Amino acid sequence: MSDTTMPSNPLEVLAAKSSQLSRKRSRILFSGIEGTNGNGNGNGNQSYIPSAAVDPLVHKSSIARKVRYHYPVIPPSCDREDGKKSGSLTGRILDELRDERIKSFQEGTAEAASASGEGGDGQIVLHRETDFNSSNANRNSSVNANSQSIVALAGQKIQSDPTATNSSSTNPAANVNANATTPSTDGILVKKSNTFTNVSVPTPQWHAPWQLSTVISSHLGWVRSIAFDHTNEMFATGSADRTIKIFDFARACVGDKEALKITLTGHISPVRGLAFSPRHPYLFSAGEDKMVKCWDLETNQVVRHYHGHLSGVFDLKLHPTLDLLVTGGRDAVARVWDMRTRHQVHCLTGHDNTVGTILTKAVDPQIITGSYDSTIKLWDLVGGKCMTTLTHHKKSVRALAQPSFENTFISGAADTLKKWQGKEGRFIKNFSGHKAVINALAVNDDGVVVSGADNGSMNFWDYKTGYCFQKTETVAQPGSLDAENGIYAAAFDMTGTRLVTGEADKSV
Repeated sequence: MSDTTMPSNPLEVLAAKSSQLSRKRSRILFSGIEGTNGNGNGNGNQSYIPSAAVDPLVHKSSIARKVRYHYPVIPPSCDREDGKKSGSLTGRILDELRDERIKSFQEGTAEAASASGEGGDGQIVLHRETDFNSSNANRNSSVNANSQSIVALAGQKIQSDPTATNSSSTNPAANVNANATTPSTDGILVKKSNTFTNVSVPTPQWHAPWQLSTVISSHLGWVRSIAFDHTNEMFATGSADRTIKIFDFARACVGDKEALKITLTGHISPVRGLAFSPRHPYLFSAGEDKMVKCWDLETNQVVRHYHGHLSGVFDLKLHPTLDLLVTGGRDAVARVWDMRTRHQVHCLTGHDNTVGTILTKAVDPQIITGSYDSTIKLWDLVGGKCMTTLTHHKKSVRALAQPSFENTFISGAADTLKKWQGKEGRFIKNFSGHKAVINALAVNDDGVVVSGADNGSMNFWDYKTGYCFQKTETVAQPGSLDAENGIYAAAFDMTGTRLVTGEADKSV
């Protein structure tokens, strides 16, 4: 093929240009070689033209690089009209490359090709602006659908090619990505695998806003504990005035003066823990006087005492399926009691400070304790041994809560709220934004989490996503100090539509 007559076939045009450039490079490279002009200074005008013998493998690799650069996908216009193979070395190489490329497409082993060659995921490829602005009509910037996609770095632009479509399998060489992109002139591209899985951002569920409905002022001290009866007919509150008050829930919701049913006295220190038994007419209470009591609600008298704590008891929980009682307190241990025989089954030791909150579950780990030493421990109830210790918190863990619809739980401390996987204690996510000492946590069946703090602030969260959809603050009641607006206890009723809080202004 001559230098003056340029054929219309794109690949033959490329071959002709390659031949011209090769001869030009040879003249520049070998011009002025010592002895070519007779004076040995290497500055002569004569040129040394290398011999016609060319290594076919070297020539083939050079042509292959140019083909990959200009034609990432071989265009269908490369087919010769007469169906014959070229007779020149370059033509034969182009035919071989085309056949190999088509074969690789048929076998599904074709990989992406770009100006810089083939690379792995996340490889940064730099291009010159002149490469993108060159007016080469035969240049094809699309990428094969079976290969890697090219996306711009952050801040770069990519323009979609509306003409790129997924061709049928009749011509595998023309298979082009339907979402092929044209590189921008910013000069920076990133190769990224098209097998990337798009991780969707969870959308918070909508929850109705919560509003204050009723205020009950009955106690003479801080309200430190709240418990609901499983029939949802009544709830009990324990206070720093050493009394336990039981209210009719329906009457209390409307602020009826007849809401208070009975007041139980017997503790000589603040009552810190309350729990109704779902299988017996019993109410269990624990206080800072080291005493754990079992009240018979039919006679309103204490029927059992559980002795063993060496200091104040800060929390009390019942096992959901077994007749067991778990208490934790200032002596840095959690004690498991047989509800009927009053004997201590286990003494769960391992914390270095007060055990401030407890959770019980029907499946392992059946006991979870949060302590003022900033740790959470998951316990094996059968062996009485610690299974896992969680040390993510930096402040005292004062509250724990768990939902009924999944095996997870949430913990609250002065640094943040954290959500955990229930079986192994694997950390899931932070609930950030409530910058206060969290004293109370509660979760209902709708996935609403409420966190109450000692500065009177209350945050409502979506449990699945950790989104805070409402922030409110309690108001100290008339006659109380402005500083007495802390929230010490919170509990949802059995339906999850009513929230009861116990506060430092002695109100409920």
